[in-house]
Amino acid sequence: MNTSILDVMGLEKCFHSYARERHRFMAWIGLGKQGPGAKKVLENISFRIAPGEAVGVIGENGAGKSTLLKLIAGTMRPTRGTIRVDGTVSAILELGMGFNGEFTGRRNAYHAAALLGFSRADAGGALEEICRFSELGGHFDQPVRTYSSGMRMRLAFSVATARRPDILIVDEALSVGDAYFQHKCMQRIRAFREAGTALLFVSHSQHALRMLCSRGLLLEHGRLVMDADAASVIDYYRAATVRKCEINEPGDPGSRLEGLPPVTPERQARTVLSRGTVEELSVDMLFDGDALRSGDWLTIRIRARFSGHYPEPHAGIGVRNALGVVIYEANTYTLGCASGPVAAGRLFTAAFRFRCDLFPDTYELMIGLADTGYDKDAFERSLFFDQAFRIFEVLPGVDTGWTGLYNLRPRAEVHL
Repeated sequence: MNTSILDVMGLEKCFHSYARERHRFMAWIGLGKQGPGAKKVLENISFRIAPGEAVGVIGENGAGKSTLLKLIAGTMRPTRGTIRVDGTVSAILELGMGFNGEFTGRRNAYHAAALLGFSRADAGGALEEICRFSELGGHFDQPVRTYSSGMRMRLAFSVATARRPDILIVDEALSVGDAYFQHKCMQRIRAFREAGTALLFVSHSQHALRMLCSRGLLLEHGRLVMDADAASVIDYYRAATVRKCEINEPGDPGSRLEGLPPVTPERQARTVLSRGTVEELSVDMLFDGDALRSGDWLTIRIRARFSGHYPEPHAGIGVRNALGVVIYEANTYTLGCASGPVAAGRLFTAAFRFRCDLFPDTYELMIGLADTGYDKDAFERSLFFDQAFRIFEVLPGVDTGWTGLYNLRPRAEVHL
């Protein structure tokens, strides 16, 4: 018995170039040959998605993510392969895609409701729901060309989710909206998932992917190179990205993620150690007592001996829960610690001391070493990177009157 709601089998997509537009037209109607400059953007993609499953599509720019979603949404036809959809599909792709800029938001929403299968009788109720959820107010009756990108996103999401679909496709659109509406969208997506809607989600936000998706698909140059649980795929992609910076030296035109650990469904591809950079590395977790308890003071001490000279090395730590959600991440540079040259063979030491106000549970300790320069949340050169260097446990402490991820230690007052 086939329980999947979406089957993608042997999917390929090529784009062809033509010397003249009439050649393109003749090829469309089968009277001419395809253009000589064919570019294959997807190659032999196959996967299945079950009802209620949330799948994140991950990859670098140009990997084929948006093309894949357009093929599934039906706005583009495949060159080869089949797509079987068992149910309704609603997609939020390029912002404003399908909207007429001269029409008002209301008129665009009315036309979209018809395409979504609403009857004339039901369209009025759908428009009321779209207007209410989008919170566009008077702008709902203004031309869409006057909308900001955030307002377009509000309209697009409200239209696409006016009726719960069997499959919801979201391609980066949520990153445009304001924080309030992003939370509102996430609440609706979670409600749809609980009701059985399958989700295909593309985002550069790893936090959003970890929170929403249970499974991940990693695309590289149009090929599906990994299909596993979301945490494993995100970890592998992040590690591959860091290591690629080391493999591809400045000026190296290569861009494939070659020389990396083999692709596996387990969370094993976590360590990135650059070639010949660290001779020794030790990490100590120091605390009072025989066990680490919530509320205890904790010191994480990192000692490294480098094989070469580095002008400005820095160390970083992070803490993640079992789902891979980052609770905290920082490094000596962002924390304002000065660093200087370290000669080959010299010992480099960094220490981080803080109150461990985590909820009793198991956690992953992230460790990183880097050198020189910090821009756009990344160092110029990564020396060592492990997203799960150590698994540690936090036991219940004295303060047990709270729940969540982290103890905010509020001061509560009651006035009668």
